[in-house]
Amino acid sequence: MAFTGKYEIESEKNFDEFMKRLALPSDAIDKARNLKIVSEVKQDGQNFTWSLQYPGGHSITNKFTIGKECDIETIGGKKFKATVQMEGGKMVVSSPHYHHTAEIVDGKLVEISTVEGVSYERVSKRLA
Repeated sequence: MAFTGKYEIESEKNFDEFMKRLALPSDAIDKARNLKIVSEVKQDGQNFTWSLQYPGGHSITNKFTIGKECDIETIGGKKFKATVQMEGGKMVVSSPHYHHTAEIVDGKLVEISTVEGVSYERVSKRLA
């Protein structure tokens, strides 16, 4: 399965502005900047378990099935209902206030999140 694996953040674009848009306090943004977050993706056909593991033990896990509505928790801790779609090998989550894409490009996990017109890009290298 294309997405299955462990990935560690290699680069980010527009982190501060995006986190401000999520209404995170400045001290939390400062602490989170340049953290080596590990994403672990387990894919079983159309079913996914997607976990973000932060240094110090905190983690967020979302479970979903492509094409079915599910509960999603964002990196800002907000929860919402959405349906994850697959569009040409790219995973897409869209709601009225949040848009997220994830795809594998040259063996790397490339994610772009957009909230209220502000986008954040995270590129993660495959660890396993």
